[in-house]
Amino acid sequence: MCLAVPVRVERLLDNEMAVVGIGGLRKEISLALVDGVREGDYVILHVGYALTRLDPEEAERTLALFAELAARLDGREGTER
Repeated sequence: MCLAVPVRVERLLDNEMAVVGIGGLRKEISLALVDGVREGDYVILHVGYALTRLDPEEAERTLALFAELAARLDGREGTER
């Protein structure tokens, strides 16, 4: 199974690289597959590569759904899944 997630570009680096943030973590990723990315943009991240830019509202909606899912799963701690 593959998972691609929205992340926010926090800092552009040399050589088509950037630092992105997700869930309080920072990760260095490649922007080689996407043109015109700027700081503050959201991109879809998959295995270290940005695949496309994403509308900020759509990114926020998706991240909110992930947070809701995580909260629900955390509430099920100690129960059989």
